[in-house]
Amino acid sequence: MSALLARSRGGAAAALWLAGLLLLALSIAVTITFGPADIAVTNVWAVVGEHLGLGDAGLSLIREGIIWDLRLPRTMLAAVCGAGLGLCGVVMQSLLRNPLADPYVLGISSGASTGAVLVVVLGIGSGVLSLSLGAFLGSLVSFTLVMVLSHIVGGTADRVILSGVAAMQLFSALTSFIVMSVADSRQTRSVLFWLLGSLSGTGWFEVWLCLGALLAVLVVCTAKSSSLDAFTFGQDAAASLGVPVARTRLLLLVVTALLTATLVSASGAIGFVGLVLPHAARAIVGPGHRRLLPTTALAGAIFLVWIDTIARTLLDPQEIPVGVMTSLVGVPAFVVILYRSRKVH
Repeated sequence: MSALLARSRGGAAAALWLAGLLLLALSIAVTITFGPADIAVTNVWAVVGEHLGLGDAGLSLIREGIIWDLRLPRTMLAAVCGAGLGLCGVVMQSLLRNPLADPYVLGISSGASTGAVLVVVLGIGSGVLSLSLGAFLGSLVSFTLVMVLSHIVGGTADRVILSGVAAMQLFSALTSFIVMSVADSRQTRSVLFWLLGSLSGTGWFEVWLCLGALLAVLVVCTAKSSSLDAFTFGQDAAASLGVPVARTRLLLLVVTALLTATLVSASGAIGFVGLVLPHAARAIVGPGHRRLLPTTALAGAIFLVWIDTIARTLLDPQEIPVGVMTSLVGVPAFVVILYRSRKVH
């Protein structure tokens, strides 16, 4: 009976993921048509088919370039970032046993901000480093500081969170100090727009890099899904179930930190996706991580594709930072989730 029940649950989850993938593909195709250029969904499929060797799209070079070189990479990166941030949020909330944990709890976004500012404003390594690479290196420095500090003060989950808060404040202060003391108005506007999250100017290199990192981390986290289930009951319970607590936690923290750093270096800091989407996915498939991880990734991808579309078209030709839009939508959604969880408990 239990085997039959497990099989039915697995079939339902597979059907949900298939529906999610179809909805994601449709969302990408539809959102690409939004904008001043006259583009239809059939044009999008035709251009994709042409680049896959399935025939000629029959469009002008300008319209084909708008689809393939401008809108499709941006929309794909939005999907990858949404999936990655949602995935990292699930892992952080489980490892740290904190429903308010998100991918930036380790100070990664603050470190990325400082790294980006050092390149843009001070010109440090500007001949070698791009803004994205500077942000990535800053994220790694911040994460290393958090890991060292949390190890010194005890290494428990609450110490990791406190170390992350300390690193976040430190690098945020450094970023503000550099911008206020050195940057001119043009640099300040550029840095501020990036800090709030932006997917403009995205190319296929960033898409493939972030997608590769996402798939690798998804495989690792799925392989450790039973350990994540154990961590939700605390590290003592996980140890009693045979989970190598210290090694597993370090592995998952490192891979999620690397994924978050990669995403932030490409898109800036996009808030609330990694905080809200895991809670919404739990309401759909429950707390089991084997189903929760891919469900959250799909939900995050669909969510950010539509949010980014709203951000770039709502005040056209002016663009709203996507991080602003996720916060405007995420805060009310999170309040609703908190209220519903209060009624359940």
